[in-house]
Parts: sequence; structure tokens; C-alpha cells
Amino acid sequence: MARRYDPDRRTRIIDAALRVIVADGIAGLSHRSVAAEADVPLGSTTYHFGSLDELLTAALRRSNENFAQALRDSEVCAGDGGEGASSGARLADELTRVLGEWFAGERGAIELEYELYLAALRRPALRPVAAEWTTSAVELLSTRTDPATARALVALMDGVCLQVLLTGSAFDAEYTREMLTRVVDGCA
Repeated sequence: MARRYDPDRRTRIIDAALRVIVADGIAGLSHRSVAAEADVPLGSTTYHFGSLDELLTAALRRSNENFAQALRDSEVCAGDGGEGASSGARLADELTRVLGEWFAGERGAIELEYELYLAALRRPALRPVAAEWTTSAVELLSTRTDPATARALVALMDGVCLQVLLTGSAFDAEYTREMLTRVVDGCA
């Protein structure tokens, strides 16, 4: 039997891994479960990803790219244009809008991203990829503020997101905007 050329197979496997994690958590992830979800032979998953950590790394990297793209697509990186509100308030408004849109989407997708992100606590192979997200977000926000403030904004956004996810509460845009403005403006 001739081999079938399938250039998108690796991508399909990563997408399938993300679906498995959404449905069953990281504990439900196996080469077998991903192969079944991707409708590929088991050998394909082990060919492209020699270990589950490699597969989780690829899935986390995909999740990182999704949020970084949301920041790039927003006005966050567009600069300080506009009249009226202070630069800090405009940046806080835009970050709040991005987070609000993120929480208005499917909750499972956000939980997936944070489950992968926090898996780095127990899986050292994931730590560099988790750090890539922070570095990428800080670089993007540093186009609007200094790097130290950008790191503080990323930490605050992470904290807000974790609190919303862990408590099951609604995203509080007004509170988030106020806190982000305080960080940007240096107010206590």
C-alpha cells in the first residue's frame, strides 16, 4: 500500500490533543486518545510526538499563539493615538476589552489554555513554553509602556483570569480596567 502524503497531519494531531484536553483534561491525554480523535494511526502520533510532553508542548505553544494573536489584533499594540483619556486609561481599556472578549467566548477554551499553562508546574518540559507566553505578552505590551510595567500588567491579567476561572465568577470589567489603569499610571 502506498503512503499517503498528509502535510497537515501534525497540525491535526495538535488540534485533536487540544480537543481531548478540553473533554477529558490532561489526565485523559494519551497517544491513543489523540490518534482516535484525529482519525490517524497510533503510529502517526508517536512519529510526530515521541512523548506526551512533546505533544503537550506543541498544544501549549498553540494556545500561547492564540492569545498573543488576540493582543496583536487588538489596539493594544497600535500605539497611543486618541484624545481625551490618559494613555494609561486607553491601554487599560483595550486590555480590558481583550479580556472581556476572551471571557465572552467559550469557557472551555480559556480553561484549556490555563490547564496547559499550569501543567508546567509539574512538567518541567512545559516551563520554557509557559515562559514564552509571558515573554511574548511583555514584548507586545512594551510597545505601549516600559518592560517592568508590561510584566506587572501580564501578572495582573493572569491573576484576574485565574480568579475568574477558579471561583466561577463573572469577569468584572470595571474592576479590571481600574486595576490595569493603576498599574500603568503607577498609582497605588
